[in-house]
Amino acid sequence: MNKKLIKRNVILGVLFLLPVMFVLILSLSKDNYNTLDIVKENVVELPKNNANVQLEGHITVLAFLGKKPLDKVISASNLKELVYDKFKGFKKFQIVAVATSDAQKDAEELYKEIATYEDLRFWHFVYANEDEILKTFKGLKADFELDSNLSTDNVFIIDTDLNQRGRIDDRTDNEKAKDKPVYGLNSYDCIEVAVIKNKMGSEDLRVLFTEYRQKRKGNFDSTSRRANDLNESNE
Repeated sequence: MNKKLIKRNVILGVLFLLPVMFVLILSLSKDNYNTLDIVKENVVELPKNNANVQLEGHITVLAFLGKKPLDKVISASNLKELVYDKFKGFKKFQIVAVATSDAQKDAEELYKEIATYEDLRFWHFVYANEDEILKTFKGLKADFELDSNLSTDNVFIIDTDLNQRGRIDDRTDNEKAKDKPVYGLNSYDCIEVAVIKNKMGSEDLRVLFTEYRQKRKGNFDSTSRRANDLNESNE
């Protein structure tokens, strides 16, 4: 009988403690929430353009397609499918692809290639001359240069305040345990599906949008998030 009583008390104790532990874990997670690192401040604004597209006030994924946008069709397709489709409903989100002024026809062909009858109203092309493109790129933190066509497979995350976001320490847990030298992540290679899907899409952009949601005033209804954000996206 004592064993039955002890067993019952243990079960009741577990049932009582589980919700408490769950709430405690959530509380600690919130208190220890880490925002996405700022790797560079005061990013250079986009060149003036006919579409009046700008970085400030938006959460932007910035791409450089240069003189031959069609050469970057794989990168653009991965970006569209793994990032754009996932975040296109969030307020102020946009993808901006910079190309040279004489590459407009190729850019339009690329647009048709990746659109496939879908809504791409938050994907913008900005056309500029070579000096303007280089100025925009030089305003970013990158450990590489644009290729001879003024393009790259890497994209950058820029927040609403013209800060470049990324990771100051991109080491794995195993590398940290082995005390490997610190290295960062300032841009995301669209050819590497694991990088664009997991690091950028599933982690970094999600963290950045969580940061912005927490800054909003009032309640935030996640069930109607996408519908509300789409309605407000042009404000």
